[in-house]
Amino acid sequence: MKCVIFGAGTEFPDKLELPDGEKFIIAADGGLKKLNELGILPDHTVGDLDSLDKAPDGDEFTLLPHVKDTTDTFEAVRIGSEHGCGEFHIYGGMGGRLDHTLANIQLAGMLSQRGQAAFIYGHGYVLTAVTNGKIKLPQRKSGFVSVFAHSDECAGVDIKGLMYETNAVTLKNNFALGVSNEFIGKEAEISVKHGTLIIYYEIRTFI
Repeated sequence: MKCVIFGAGTEFPDKLELPDGEKFIIAADGGLKKLNELGILPDHTVGDLDSLDKAPDGDEFTLLPHVKDTTDTFEAVRIGSEHGCGEFHIYGGMGGRLDHTLANIQLAGMLSQRGQAAFIYGHGYVLTAVTNGKIKLPQRKSGFVSVFAHSDECAGVDIKGLMYETNAVTLKNNFALGVSNEFIGKEAEISVKHGTLIIYYEIRTFI
């Protein structure tokens, strides 16, 4: 089952379309406001009420303390995992506070390392992660793709079907060698033998 999480960030896709299939929808604190705008009722709400005026009605609400070691989005992922979700689609996880954006990027890396998948949607782009594996990106005529090492070192990185291809290169997290690659109308594949990659790709242009 897929878990859809709405956070309190400021960036959302131009055209917001939820993933297909069975979904468990969670509002992470202020993300409830966006769901209300869309007329979508969440299955669960979690947060410390720092970006909500009051607790929502109903029993499906988890109140978090203001002083804690995790973010509201992290706790939403934990609840989604407890409900059997292995794939997470996060909206409102980008924009606003930079520290929360960075925390969500780290969260995507953690989920990948646990064998789960995370997709964080911004304004015209998606961010995801892959660990010791590969991801395929659909054909697009144009748009940027960037690949970053989340681990200290990512070995055996192959990039196929983009403007700049690689074969078994090593990426390190202190040098952005993989920034600003480009779609060229082919199906693209990015893989890594050892390590965790963070992958950014634009979704504004389709064919």
